[in-house]
Amino acid sequence: MRIDEESTDQVVLAELGERLTRLRLDHNLTQADVAREAGLSKITVERMEAGRPAELRSLVRVLRVLGGLAGLNQLIAERLPSPIDSLRLRGRQRRRASGSRAPTKVSSPSSVAWSWKDQQPPAGS
Repeated sequence: MRIDEESTDQVVLAELGERLTRLRLDHNLTQADVAREAGLSKITVERMEAGRPAELRSLVRVLRVLGGLAGLNQLIAERLPSPIDSLRLRGRQRRRASGSRAPTKVSSPSSVAWSWKDQQPPAGS
């Protein structure tokens, strides 16, 4: 099954659990083997394979044991700054989002809307 934007959280977790199970079986390991090597309880591995919520750290540990850790590079690709961003930031990393910006509303009573047709802008604009 393919995970896409319209998949519910439950569907995504169930699919990830099935994929972990297949990966574990491909390595011919039991849940207890994976749990022991990952430093987790067997119940945690069972929960993950059943598609139940688990800590992200637990997923990392299980993937490390199963040799799937490099697959996380595809999960969230590393974003390299564009050349323009590099120049603008001068080697620093961006630390904050600017947030959404609402269009500014002109509140001057003397401003009148005009169009480009045959009209000229009002004086003082």
